[in-house]
Amino acid sequence: MIDDELIAQVEKAVRKATADEVMPRWRQLGDDEVVQKSGPHDLVTVADQRAEEHLTHALSELLPGSVVVGEEAVHAKPATYEALHGDAPVWIVDPVDGTRQFVRGEEGFCTLVALARFGEVLASWTYAPALDVMATARRRGGALLDGEALRSGSPEPGAPLRVATSHPDFTTEEQKRALLGLRTEGVEPRPCGSAGLEYLAVARGGLDAVAFSWEAAWDHAAGLLLVAEAGGASATVADEPFRLAGGNALPFTAARDAATARRMVGLLRAGR
Repeated sequence: MIDDELIAQVEKAVRKATADEVMPRWRQLGDDEVVQKSGPHDLVTVADQRAEEHLTHALSELLPGSVVVGEEAVHAKPATYEALHGDAPVWIVDPVDGTRQFVRGEEGFCTLVALARFGEVLASWTYAPALDVMATARRRGGALLDGEALRSGSPEPGAPLRVATSHPDFTTEEQKRALLGLRTEGVEPRPCGSAGLEYLAVARGGLDAVAFSWEAAWDHAAGLLLVAEAGGASATVADEPFRLAGGNALPFTAARDAATARRMVGLLRAGR
């Protein structure tokens, strides 16, 4: 199902959707084009909605019989998320990941697409249009950044771990206690920005790990495969693999290598 032609076709579709629907609205949004969903840190814009509609049409045509689970469609109709439990190939779409950054006119946002089936992510695309950066990954086929092989490497021995963590608004009290385990000597935590770009930073070795406390598939599917295919690893606080359809013990981590992932799980469990 996943070949070079499909990888290239999806990349083309992602670039076109962002060129047509996202970038013309960057730094051009009107007040009536930005809406709060569940709070001031959970925004949706007309760019999110139009780009998702564009991608839903394009991706469905590329793979007949596939279905789309998009962030905005699920917000409007939560039952749409159940497609992750089905037999059909599923396109998982976040049309603008980092909407807060997009609304502020910053460059730190991206479009995320992943293709999954039976709970396994098969391929992913991470595109930051303001930065003109495209990362792709294929299960057991490696990761690429602008066509060049991507390797996460390992943290520098003895150096503090650089970690991006969940925003407090998206954590329960128990999860906050777990994340406090990262506030220790040898770790430098900071709030995360766009999840997709934080995963990309791990995959390219610019960040050592992430720790997230929410499990929406559109935020994580593309990045988890990207990190894995770049040589990294991930695990939940229960030291189990992340389940795409949900029901995970949270927080969870993705890191540059397996040893760092194990260290992160230990710190998160100690914090609880």
